[in-house]
Amino acid sequence: MIMLTSERTLQIGEVAAISKLPIKTIRYYEEQGLLTPTVSRSKSNYRLFEASVLQRLAFIKRSQSLGLSLREIRDLLTVHDQGQLPCEDVKQNLQKKVRQVTEQIESLQLLRSELQGLLLGWQDHPSAAIAAHTICPNLEADIVSKRSQHS
Repeated sequence: MIMLTSERTLQIGEVAAISKLPIKTIRYYEEQGLLTPTVSRSKSNYRLFEASVLQRLAFIKRSQSLGLSLREIRDLLTVHDQGQLPCEDVKQNLQKKVRQVTEQIESLQLLRSELQGLLLGWQDHPSAAIAAHTICPNLEADIVSKRSQHS
């Protein structure tokens, strides 16, 4: 078991093992500026992480699981790094996500209704006259009926 003290730094393999994140992901987060105050470089250019990186990685993972983008997360971490709690910003981001999810649900419900309507009127064997002018008459029923109305 690795004992963490505030003075001990961790190498990227240790951070990956403890956080259960791939090394590649940790490197990417560093490149995106998400780990800035918790990482430094050794004389031989190895990444050295403060133990606080683990809390930061847990915050990133949780925020992503709630649908926040890395850009949004970076903005929240910047507020934190300036010595402030980003809770109000987190709340605003989550409220925005709720609105987006609600819109997605409404769009999906509309799509489901449209799909169910198509399936209700499905014809396995349309007439040859209709089949000759379409790719799939069931999907193009609206187009075919509009053409008939304009003729």
